[in-house]
Amino acid sequence: MFQGASSLSLDAKGRLSVPTRHRDALMAMAEGQVTITKHPHGCLMLFPRPEWLKFRERIAELPMSAQWWKRIFLGNAQDVDMDGTGRVLVAPELRQAVGLSKDAVLLGMGNHFELWDRATYEAQEAEAMQAEMPSVFQDFAF
Repeated sequence: MFQGASSLSLDAKGRLSVPTRHRDALMAMAEGQVTITKHPHGCLMLFPRPEWLKFRERIAELPMSAQWWKRIFLGNAQDVDMDGTGRVLVAPELRQAVGLSKDAVLLGMGNHFELWDRATYEAQEAEAMQAEMPSVFQDFAF
């Protein structure tokens, strides 16, 4: 399971270096194969290939009324492989779609990652922190 935040920089070709703490897990569970697609909140999702296949199956089963969500998730998905130094190429189309610049944040979200433009993430996080906590957290002791 992936968790934690990492500040990263994309290189001039749009590659990001997967943090060392996640590389071994991605190699073990997916032989370095990942799938990247859009997330409706303005970031990218990065899945180890086996987790992507499970997610893809669930999305494919959605009814026709969810066709646009299928287009967003499946139509934008790109399969990539980590290179020998642990880098992953993020396609220009995906970077542009979410405004991903050089500075990025990679968040471990359990079975996948979210990849955010750093400025976008910081702005949305600050907004969320100012809002009232959702009721689903009422049983949590903070």
